[in-house]
Amino acid sequence: MAESKAPPVRHSSSKTLLVAFSVCLVCSLIVASAAILLKPIQLNNQSIERKRIIVEIADLLEPGLTVEQAFRQVDAVMVELSSGQVTDALDPEHFDIAKAAKDVNLSEPLKRNEDPAQIRRKPKYLPVYRVNDEVGRLKTLILPVYGYGLWSTLYGFIALQDDLRTIQGLRFYQHAETPGLGGEVDNPQWLALWEGKIAFDDDWEPHIELVKGAVGTTTPDHQHKVDGLSGATLTTRGVMQLLNYWLSEEGFGPYLAQLREQKERR
Repeated sequence: MAESKAPPVRHSSSKTLLVAFSVCLVCSLIVASAAILLKPIQLNNQSIERKRIIVEIADLLEPGLTVEQAFRQVDAVMVELSSGQVTDALDPEHFDIAKAAKDVNLSEPLKRNEDPAQIRRKPKYLPVYRVNDEVGRLKTLILPVYGYGLWSTLYGFIALQDDLRTIQGLRFYQHAETPGLGGEVDNPQWLALWEGKIAFDDDWEPHIELVKGAVGTTTPDHQHKVDGLSGATLTTRGVMQLLNYWLSEEGFGPYLAQLREQKERR
């Protein structure tokens, strides 16, 4: 008696595609759900990191104090850049610079010759952070600054002492520059070089230079100069241009002028 043979198995391409599609759909849902659930945590961590940098360059982070406790000594306000006036129209704590720069109601386009920092659109408002002494006089002023380097937009803060001229510190909290080259903007040794440098000339025009080689006390105008980043020419240029831009009349200039006037009247 002849053996019966099992019918050949037919592989259906449609079933294979259906299984693959189902797996992809499930994975996409998991990833999307995770992103949504984790976003508040990520935003909170980013906020804490920015606050940490602010209190650090303001020299407020003391032993025993958390970042949040130290940040309570900081007075955050919103400034209208064109007028230099403080406004309560926006909340400085939840203001997102990157989002504001894309919002046509909160920013304005820049022409190429008006945009040395390569930001394309300038926010109409930005937060500033003040630290006052016991009698309410300005002790430290922290300004947000940003601009394009080689591969990315660098976001950071510059702190000025009470004379509104001497740099107390510079820190970046977000960028994607090349590690070991442009990424050296995070190097503590390089950041320490900024302390005590003078951001303005005698006419209150921004005057910050990053130069090749080491800057010494015998270097002409050494008070305005900082060592450039070795092997990172475009990042170096970007940092110099973004700082000079945001300290100019196109950036925080009107606000700084008002602070100087208030200081002179006292």
